[in-house]
This record gives sequence, C-alpha cells and structure tokens, in this order.
Amino acid sequence: MHISSSAAVYVISVAADLAGMHPQTLRQYDRLGLVTPERTAGRGRRYSGKDIAKLRLIQQLSQDEGVNLVGIKKIIDLQNEVDALKSRNEELEAEVRSRMSAQEREARV
Repeated sequence: MHISSSAAVYVISVAADLAGMHPQTLRQYDRLGLVTPERTAGRGRRYSGKDIAKLRLIQQLSQDEGVNLVGIKKIIDLQNEVDALKSRNEELEAEVRSRMSAQEREARV
C-alpha cells in the first residue's frame, strides 16, 4: 500500500519524532503559520510527509544556517509564490500550445 506524501496521517507526537523536534515546537510553528497541518473533526493536528519535510527544512535553516523564524517564514512564502508562478506558467504554456495546434489544424483546412 502506497501513502501519498500529501496524505495527513501523522499525529503530532509521531511528526515531532520524525522531524527530530518537540511537539511544542510543532505547535509554535503552526501558530506562526510556518507549517499548517490538517485538522481532524476533533481539531487534532495531522501531518503529512510534505509537512515533515518542511519541518526538517525549517530546522536546517534555523540550526545550520542561522536563519530566524521570521526569515524562514519569508523564505517559505517566497518558495510558495515561486511554485504558484511556475504552475501558472505551465498552464499558460499548455494553453498557447493548444491554441497553436488549433490554428495549425485550421490552416490545413
């Protein structure tokens, strides 16, 4: 059975263990908006594999690179913006290819 990296399956204690952090640190990061896990109906946090990877990145930036949490938040926000722009660019490129193909088909008729 394969579990998607975006599937929110880890409770906070397991996520903290996998990321090498204390659960309270994960709660703080949630409050700061650095990592926003999904919530169960009872409001319990559920972390995905992507969340764990982000927690590890935060830890690396903080401990190894000396970046403070405000800086990390900016880095994450900028990366999210870059990802959104890349996605939009791919959509636009696909649209241009589609229109060009349609024009080529019309030109042959």
